[in-house]
Amino acid sequence: MKLGDALGALTGSKLRTALVGLVVLGGAVGGAFAVGILGVPGVAAVDNTFGNVTNETTEVKTDLVVSNPNPVGIGLDGVSVNYTVSMNDVEMAQGGRKGVTVESGNSTIPLETDLRNDAIPPWWVTHVRNGERTDVGIDASVTSDLLGRTVEFSRSREITTDLLGAFNSNETRPVNADSPLTDDPILYVNETRGEWGSVSEAETPIDMAFTVYNPNLEPYAITEIGYDVTMNDVEMATGRTEEGYVIPSRSSETIEFTTALRNPRLDEWWVTHLDEEVRGHQVSQLRIEFYAVIELPSGEEVTVPLDELTYEETIETDIFDEGDDVRDAGDADGSGADGDGSGTSDDTTDGGNETDDGSSTDDDTTDDGDSTGGNTSDDDGTDDNTTDGGSDGGDDGVLPL
Repeated sequence: MKLGDALGALTGSKLRTALVGLVVLGGAVGGAFAVGILGVPGVAAVDNTFGNVTNETTEVKTDLVVSNPNPVGIGLDGVSVNYTVSMNDVEMAQGGRKGVTVESGNSTIPLETDLRNDAIPPWWVTHVRNGERTDVGIDASVTSDLLGRTVEFSRSREITTDLLGAFNSNETRPVNADSPLTDDPILYVNETRGEWGSVSEAETPIDMAFTVYNPNLEPYAITEIGYDVTMNDVEMATGRTEEGYVIPSRSSETIEFTTALRNPRLDEWWVTHLDEEVRGHQVSQLRIEFYAVIELPSGEEVTVPLDELTYEETIETDIFDEGDDVRDAGDADGSGADGDGSGTSDDTTDGGNETDDGSSTDDDTTDDGDSTGGNTSDDDGTDDNTTDGGSDGGDDGVLPL
């Protein structure tokens, strides 16, 4: 046999041996997954924060922790990860990455995506219609092309606000004309009320009512009430009433009117809400100012700023519970901030849902304890974290941290 032929035979033999070895190894790995010896990678944690904000977009930075429960990395180059952030089912951000290599244990995968600010007005509509409640949903998944299997992770967090609650008041406030033609106070406002009207895509009405008392011997006429509504100095509504009211002598009269926030301005407000240099990160001030045009018994009209009725409310939110990882299991003692004057924040995690080719779901659930947090508002709030899933050590692919 010639030397070249011998070398060719030897080389071919080694190549065939190597290929057979790879096939056997691949079959062994696939078989190990099939019988549960090796676990399927899953999502162990999701941590979202807001990044740069422009007039059009808001950057959402995500650290997605993928858990490989196997003792060694197994070259999972066919792994893809995806996540979606929604607020009351309005999709705010969506991102992912393909061809992820996962080492043994936990691997943090940084992701960035843009939230379009024009999604803020549609979300706001759902927030008001839902009684100023928002369910922030985070859904993530890890898919192995090699195995044709997906492990899913979901978590929800309830954000509540109470923007108008403090406007409802029985406090008596004087109305002073500061005019030499009459003695002050010329009127008293004994009650103020406000509630959301029927919100539409274009505007958010606020139905308001003032109970006004006239202590004088003569009737007084209020020919006009004007208002300006701002959020972080962004003008949201301005206008005046079209109807006049007469307040009889030593009697009370209820004045009712409606303001309307212009929803298209909400994306502009959103930029200021996330700007730390305005009032702090995720902090806003709602301000409503009023004036009245009052006709005196002499027939003269005076414009009176209703400074005593100026309404201010601070709004604070912590939409992503920033600084706290969203853990799949074993982390049910975090607390969150929702908003000044807000109420309850509920964190619910449902992890380790594994599907074969997306056709079935197996849930292993664990109910963990509740916790209380009070950094949401001037009022006391409750933050309930409930964690479901993924801690039984099975092949659901989720490694509790």
